[in-house]
Amino acid sequence: MTTPDPRTPRDQESWARPVDRLTTTAKTTGQDTVTGRRVSGPLQGFGQMWQKTFSVRVPAEGHAPETVVAHWKAAFPTFWPKGAAFYAPIAGISPGEVALLEVPPVPGSPVKMSTGVLVIYADRESFTFMTPEGHALSAWITFSAYREADETVVQVQALERTSDPFIELSYVFGANRANDRFWERTLENLARSLDVTDPVVESRKVCVDRRRQWRHAGNVRHSAAVHMAVGTMTAPARWVRRRRAAG
Repeated sequence: MTTPDPRTPRDQESWARPVDRLTTTAKTTGQDTVTGRRVSGPLQGFGQMWQKTFSVRVPAEGHAPETVVAHWKAAFPTFWPKGAAFYAPIAGISPGEVALLEVPPVPGSPVKMSTGVLVIYADRESFTFMTPEGHALSAWITFSAYREADETVVQVQALERTSDPFIELSYVFGANRANDRFWERTLENLARSLDVTDPVVESRKVCVDRRRQWRHAGNVRHSAAVHMAVGTMTAPARWVRRRRAAG
């Protein structure tokens, strides 16, 4: 029998191992813009740093934190607002796995931005995503549940910066609020799946660093949003070239 090393953290298996470049087993209907990229958390972002906490309460009876988190992991994409897609890796939401995303740059947009997330932590009561280079945000996003009296509090907490100056500008003109609403609707959908008829989501936002990190302005070269915009604008020219080549 092997004796565990007492210096080894008990939750070691819940953490992703460090990687230099990301790979994924997820399959998307769009483009994989994540494979080969590095991760990019709040320390590597450009814009002001925000800590955002969104929570909803459900009855504790029948909804223990572990049960809620297991349900959330198993059906994660179904709780997202309409228009956004989450493509889970083969192993699901597990440490070290990379999921792919297709999200509209603004709500209602028919154009989708392809990006992804790395699962850096996952246990029975929480899991955490970290964004890759090119994502609109440089962020850590933690999904969790915990017991409080006769209720279970279900929570999304993000520590985030916009990744580049263009996304920061869009945040100033409304994208920040649109991002908040995305998570509020996600929690509303999750709560309804747990038989809460009229869920009430509480939101707290704190700007923890008002500085913009101009040394990371070059993140724009990886921007999925910029690549999407360029692809959209050049699509007619590519169509004409294909037609000429075919003729």
